[in-house]
Amino acid sequence: MNSLSDILLYVPIFSELDKETIDKIVQTGSKKSYQKDNVILLEDEVGSALFVIIKGKVKVARTSNDGREVILTILSDSDFFGEMAILDGFTRSATVTATEDSELFIIQRNDFLDLLTQHPAIAISLLRELTRRLRNADLKIKALSLKDAEGKVATVILQLADDIGKIKQGIVEIEKLPLQQDLANMAATSRETISRTLHSFAKKGLVELEGSKLRILNYEKFKETYF
Repeated sequence: MNSLSDILLYVPIFSELDKETIDKIVQTGSKKSYQKDNVILLEDEVGSALFVIIKGKVKVARTSNDGREVILTILSDSDFFGEMAILDGFTRSATVTATEDSELFIIQRNDFLDLLTQHPAIAISLLRELTRRLRNADLKIKALSLKDAEGKVATVILQLADDIGKIKQGIVEIEKLPLQQDLANMAATSRETISRTLHSFAKKGLVELEGSKLRILNYEKFKETYF
């Protein structure tokens, strides 16, 4: 079993640090477990910590003006969240909920700001990761505003493939696909549309469905078709 220090080396903002520095970071934070469906952060609450996922999955969501949940992304092992409120001092921009039993590493705001001061490499890596997320958000907004229902569902499948999928010989496997209602919330469509479109993709030979598992049989072709 990997130690916490080994796990943190795979976190994008810590990946360029040496082992000694990582060990010091481990001493500044604490671990906490959350059961499936536990709320970790609430939208609009004051932000006081950065969270790193040691194991598990969480969904990041906002509430629309008409009360609907809009899922922004799904995060898993080695991902982090909560950085925006730490940096700007404002309230949380979204609600984060565990979608399966999860274990998190938590660094309090003052400790994280000290790390940024002492180790500029963390700040550079953080900027790089925030830029990547912003680009992905822009692409998703464009896709969801311009594409038809099939294109919207494909965009969400591609996002999940990039975030939590595992690729092998051109096949991307998403081991635990979110519930169809969660997929609908991500694609700004209905659960029925999700079900119909996934089965359409399967009939076309683009994907395979096996319980909660989904395989994109030719990732590059799928991406070229729907991106």
